[in-house]
Amino acid sequence: MTQLCNQHGGVNLAQGFPDFPVPRELKEAAKRAIDEDFNQYSITWGAPALRRAIAEKARTFNRIACDADANVTVTCGSTEAMMAALLAIINPGDEVVILEPFYENYGPDVIVSGAKPVYVQLREPDFTFDPAELRRAFGPRTKAIIVNTPHNPTGRVFIAEELDQIASLCDEFDCYCLTDEIYEHIVYDGREHISIASLPGMAERTVTISGLSKTFSVTGWRVAYAIAPEPVTSAIRKMHDFLTVGAPHPLQIAGAAALALGESYYQGLRRDYERRREVLLEALRAAGFDCREPEGAYYVMTGIQKFGFSDDTAFAQWLVREVGVAAVPGSSFYKKGTSGRHQIRFTFCKTEETLGEAGKRLQHLQERLRGRKS
Repeated sequence: MTQLCNQHGGVNLAQGFPDFPVPRELKEAAKRAIDEDFNQYSITWGAPALRRAIAEKARTFNRIACDADANVTVTCGSTEAMMAALLAIINPGDEVVILEPFYENYGPDVIVSGAKPVYVQLREPDFTFDPAELRRAFGPRTKAIIVNTPHNPTGRVFIAEELDQIASLCDEFDCYCLTDEIYEHIVYDGREHISIASLPGMAERTVTISGLSKTFSVTGWRVAYAIAPEPVTSAIRKMHDFLTVGAPHPLQIAGAAALALGESYYQGLRRDYERRREVLLEALRAAGFDCREPEGAYYVMTGIQKFGFSDDTAFAQWLVREVGVAAVPGSSFYKKGTSGRHQIRFTFCKTEETLGEAGKRLQHLQERLRGRKS
């Protein structure tokens, strides 16, 4: 969709990368690290300064007992962290439960690691799971469940009751929870992000994955991490070494500086994204979309039934070609192509100017639809 957007001179609300500057403190820290010659390999599983900063953040924010040397592996992005974690724990014939819609790499990650994905749908309109259906997905071959909260693409923030239900299943079936928490600081309306590893008995069953990309608007840095119990950490580090050897050393040093930013930074982050969320929701609703307000992350999933399209990909391509705004077809977040065909996903990790321009173009949506029907 980004390529199609570039081809048609559209406003890119498809791919989730910010179009505003990185915090000045991070840029200065990265330049300083290069000048101070942090330019060779770090320890493969992470520069000590960054691992110490991650462990401190995990203890204070996530409420997870964490030791920098025993539990933290720095990776090349959260996608690599998930892949390394799956390769570390999976044996041929294992099964991994995935809640769908899902970030599109989870299914292929599970298959590449040698396991069978078992999908459980989050039910509209609130994108919640049916506890009975989730329980039926677990069995003697279940090795893990992948949980993403705050959730891409729906914007759900899972509540304590839901996480307790997942934790209970992990205990009953003696399996792991791999939890992608990359949007952990982007939550709205006073909601609280809860790390499942902080629940009783879950620290020994959970691999907690997060990173710098979304919180600090550095999606191109590819610095993330996995926090896991010591035996699993040992295996993750081996897989990470085989996959990528190590994340960029100077950017790891800058990452330690990023994690030292105070609470005021996170308050400003949430405030800025709440404002962007409202700008996009107002534009989408004015154009005729039915939108559920996201609770976290920076995406809006919206239905397209009323626009006369039965195929989400055709609508997304028409929207960028005829209206000049790019979004992602909803079916790309589901295993079966027939699911999600009534949805598309927009992102609002853009400047208010970009979102305003998208809003101006979306004002012509109904006019373009009438022209299409005539």
